[in-house]
Amino acid sequence: GNAGGQHHHRIWFDKYHPGYFGKVGMRHFHFKRNPVHKPTCNVSQLTNMIPEADAASTKVPVVDLTNKGVFKLLGKGFVSRPIIVKARFISRIAEKKLKEAGGACVVSA
Repeated sequence: GNAGGQHHHRIWFDKYHPGYFGKVGMRHFHFKRNPVHKPTCNVSQLTNMIPEADAASTKVPVVDLTNKGVFKLLGKGFVSRPIIVKARFISRIAEKKLKEAGGACVVSA
């Protein structure tokens, strides 16, 4: 049977049935599974996110990342045309690259 599971058969239980006995560690009350949900995209992906109507025109396009489910803009890649970007979080390098291209950053809640 299961006799000796915490005594003389401990090795057998731990080997073949790990986690069989009880709980370990500390309890965490009101544990939030994903408190820092922050999907990201890079500067290199911005040209693909420009709306079709704005892509052909000469005026500066506005890309609202929060409507697309992206909260943070990161600085990988480069941007060749001025773009106005709305996002909740914008990294320092991404902001620098957008301003060098003639664009702007708008931090929205």
